[in-house]
Amino acid sequence: MQIARSIPEMKALRSKCVESVGFVPTMGYLHEGHIELVRVARRDNPVAVVSIFVNPTQFAPNEDYKAYPRDLDRDLSVLDKVKTGIVFIPDSDEMYAGGYNTWVDVQGITGKLEGKSRPTHFRGVTTICNKLFNIVQPDKAYFGQKDAQQALVIQKMVADLNMNLEVIVCPTIREKDGLAMSSRNTYLTDSERLSAPVLYRSLCMARDMFAKGERDAGIIRKAMADLISQEPAAKIDYVSIADMQTLDEVDTIKSKALVSLAVRLGKPRLIDNIVLG
Repeated sequence: MQIARSIPEMKALRSKCVESVGFVPTMGYLHEGHIELVRVARRDNPVAVVSIFVNPTQFAPNEDYKAYPRDLDRDLSVLDKVKTGIVFIPDSDEMYAGGYNTWVDVQGITGKLEGKSRPTHFRGVTTICNKLFNIVQPDKAYFGQKDAQQALVIQKMVADLNMNLEVIVCPTIREKDGLAMSSRNTYLTDSERLSAPVLYRSLCMARDMFAKGERDAGIIRKAMADLISQEPAAKIDYVSIADMQTLDEVDTIKSKALVSLAVRLGKPRLIDNIVLG
């Protein structure tokens, strides 16, 4: 495993890769969901590159940038065990050098769901992904379905800007009780962790209602919200059933729909989703 700690080092290592490169961008504190993305990237490509960078521009001032969990030594050990080819670990001063003032802003779908709750979030995501894609020059980039809106936004950016890159979305990896794996799960207290699987239970209920013929999105949303509200610690940010491409809320489920939600359990804010249809 080779480690690049600067942009020139990463570009030099990339120039030696003559076959396809698969890329997994991360913010570190890796869990099994990240590692599965790396495994898929290694399966599909001779070289897998992983970046570790806690991107400050996707955090609002009142969010958890400084507190975001970090453990670089552990991350590198895990990546070495799964035979990652290259790990790119830039620092913030290099990625956003003095006077930096260029942004990539996807319109439309970024103003809904996560974008409505976190208005500056996706501009930071699309900007850093664009920069990383330019530096790493991957043939394929891998994202998790847990961040479904993020994956859609990146796919839109790649298509609109005619990038020579394939975006691959891999299934959500879950704990045994259904909780979607996330670095932020480490914020949960013991009691909050016991409550957290209610997110997935509500999604499973939506899937069961759909399977039994329910197509009224309002009825499904209300049933999900009622179930979540049974957990005293749970505070719903949103429960959504939306069109898969536009992320507009639907009244009746006629084709594929993204069922997603964001819920606070104490301070931690967790997201999850499934696709119906």
